[in-house]
Amino acid sequence: MKTLKSLLVAILATMAFTSCTYNKLVEQEEVVAQKWADVQTQYQRRADLIPNLVNTVKGYAAHESETLEAVVAARTKATQITVNADDLTPEKLAEYQAAQGEVSQALGRLLAITEAYPDLKANEQFSELQAQLEGTENRIAEARRQYNEAVQTYNVSVRRFPNNIWAMIFGFDKKTPFAAEAGAEKAPEVQF
Repeated sequence: MKTLKSLLVAILATMAFTSCTYNKLVEQEEVVAQKWADVQTQYQRRADLIPNLVNTVKGYAAHESETLEAVVAARTKATQITVNADDLTPEKLAEYQAAQGEVSQALGRLLAITEAYPDLKANEQFSELQAQLEGTENRIAEARRQYNEAVQTYNVSVRRFPNNIWAMIFGFDKKTPFAAEAGAEKAPEVQF
């Protein structure tokens, strides 16, 4: 009888620990999913600004059609790539990040050509759109930082003993954080 009580207490304690660990992992996984949704929201915000920016520039720099088309094409490609937080593999994240990088590069070229058009730089609508775009880029960076923090917290929990045992049993896998883009380790060359 005493052995049966001890066994029952041990089973109940294990179940309580398991449910606490499981619930914590579920909570952390949901935070990662929410932070990923925040990242996607900020990228979508940027994508939504692009048509207005392109149309504003188009009125002043119609002969820069190649640059304008490149921005539109990059935006189209980036908005077609969707990645669900539950299926965020390193390969899919890299593909998503590469498409967003193409948008950033195309926008950089678009903003660079505006230097040749003083009337465009003085245009109030363009200035407002440029400020919104800059703010959005800051929001993207912050959303990515918060996502990476959530991923780190989750990944530590999934790997820490004895959580790693329960994570393996219940199928909680490590999540993929954002990494620096290729070439980011090199400082840009500035020439005057």
